[in-house]
Amino acid sequence: MSHTAHIRSHRKPRRSASTIAMRTGVAGGVLSTLAVAGASGAAHAAEPVTQTLELPTLTADLAAQVAQSADVTQQAAASYQLQAERDAAAAKAAKQAKADLADAKKKAAEAKKKAEEAARKEAAERASRTAERTTLSASADTGSSTATGGGSTSTSTATGSAAAVVSFVQAQVGKAYVSGATGPSAYDCSGLVQAAFKQVGISLPRVSQAQSTAGTQVGLDNLQPGDILYWGGAGSAYHVGVYVGGGMFVGAQNSSTGVVQKSLSYDPPSGAVRVL
Repeated sequence: MSHTAHIRSHRKPRRSASTIAMRTGVAGGVLSTLAVAGASGAAHAAEPVTQTLELPTLTADLAAQVAQSADVTQQAAASYQLQAERDAAAAKAAKQAKADLADAKKKAAEAKKKAEEAARKEAAERASRTAERTTLSASADTGSSTATGGGSTSTSTATGSAAAVVSFVQAQVGKAYVSGATGPSAYDCSGLVQAAFKQVGISLPRVSQAQSTAGTQVGLDNLQPGDILYWGGAGSAYHVGVYVGGGMFVGAQNSSTGVVQKSLSYDPPSGAVRVL
């Protein structure tokens, strides 16, 4: 408390309740007015804010459009890449197909060449066989031997063991053919050949298959009296006989003809072996 507070003239006059109320009302009115004005000003000031709030919406739409454009671009890039891969695969397949076609043509040409060579070889072999048969036929036609189914006369140049073999088989001409017979009154083809070589001390196998490989193979254009002739393959022959010279052979042919002497052209043999 002030040291002059007890002096009445120095005390501040107290305001009456009505004065305070009036001032309070005035102050309240002023504040109300200010509040209304502020609110009005705020309302006017809020309009630009409303326009500003639209910017995030525009930005979001733009982002969506950018994202969509990016997706489209990515899809287009993927499509282009896929098309490029397809084009590359197609080009590779076309290249491989071209290579395969070239290889196939090459193989076809090689196969054709081989076929032509085989055909030429076969033709040459056929011509050679024909020539051999022609030579044998000519030898038979110009030979000094004659033959019939029941007997024969022949001039042979054979000597030694070969002459003995030739003489034996010619002596059997006219005898009967009996399967499995080995003489002396009847023979089959291999039985006659075996018996003939037995006369000179040579033991031959019993059957024609084995007799066709019993000696050294010789060409039909180089035959000598006493050579064994065979029909069929060497080792699988089905018939044998003896070459007696002059383009003639003696053999036990079959049950109808028996043992005969015939020209090689009558039944051309497949091959010959030389034992003597």
